[in-house]
Amino acid sequence: MQQATPLEVAKHRAAFLTSLGVELVHDVTCSIGTEGAAWAPGKYVGSDLDRSRIKMAQHNTPHPFFCADALTQSSTAPVIIADPARRSGGKRITDPAKLLPPLPDLLAAHECELAVKCAPGLDFSDWQGLVSVASVDGNVKEACLYTPGLGVGRSAVMIKGGKADVLSSTDFDEADLPEAGDIGTYIMDPDGAVVRAGLVRHYAKREGLHQLDPRIAYLTGQRIPAGTSGFEFIEAVPVKKLKAALQSHDAGSLEILVRGLDVDPDQLRKKLKLKGSRSMAVIMTRIGTKGIALLCGPRVVSSEDNYAT
Repeated sequence: MQQATPLEVAKHRAAFLTSLGVELVHDVTCSIGTEGAAWAPGKYVGSDLDRSRIKMAQHNTPHPFFCADALTQSSTAPVIIADPARRSGGKRITDPAKLLPPLPDLLAAHECELAVKCAPGLDFSDWQGLVSVASVDGNVKEACLYTPGLGVGRSAVMIKGGKADVLSSTDFDEADLPEAGDIGTYIMDPDGAVVRAGLVRHYAKREGLHQLDPRIAYLTGQRIPAGTSGFEFIEAVPVKKLKAALQSHDAGSLEILVRGLDVDPDQLRKKLKLKGSRSMAVIMTRIGTKGIALLCGPRVVSSEDNYAT
């Protein structure tokens, strides 16, 4: 069964393809027409094997729909949009060749450009075209694989309040990306789309930040990027001394972030049994070969708005 695409993501995809001069797309797995809702009349046609879904799509949007197999060349549209099923037997599929229908079969069936929607956890390391990972209000929703004729590289599309902030690997010189370094005034966890797209260092470069460790996605620097949130750094302590350190700071309520360590936040919170009056945060992570606890103030939200439409 396909995952429903958020309308904000579909609208961004429609805007992106339109900016490339695409005048008509054929959605070969249209389902109930969610993707079609993002397109103007005359720009979209949909098909699906399920006749009941076709009827729902016809009710939901003003586009033409018909019944057809996704692996059948059934239109002359220059771009095919597809959303293969991402689960089989209740388990999430990570191999593109095991999607339903399989990605290789989709590519072989259509002699045109494709935009294939898939789960953000898919292994797209061998994909030669553009991989675009989208999030809405900080929650990663999907990845889209575009064939090379539509783009190359990696991009993170971060949608908030209906506006999209797009980070593209092609806008950076790989040799100029920042290396990991010392902890700065603030620590932040970048948007999941940035992490899934493999663009942590690219985002760090754009925002004047750097990683705490080259293998960990947490970023640090002298500012919190506009439109995001982070934590003011207080001190780093060994994991074994975390409870004593928090008690010395009169910590009570605690936000716990974990990356790179096998720590369950709920179990850790129960074990700490904090009774103080101060709200704090702790980032459990790894720098080099050692696990470490980074004590921080409560989450701080940037009030600036620099998102581009």
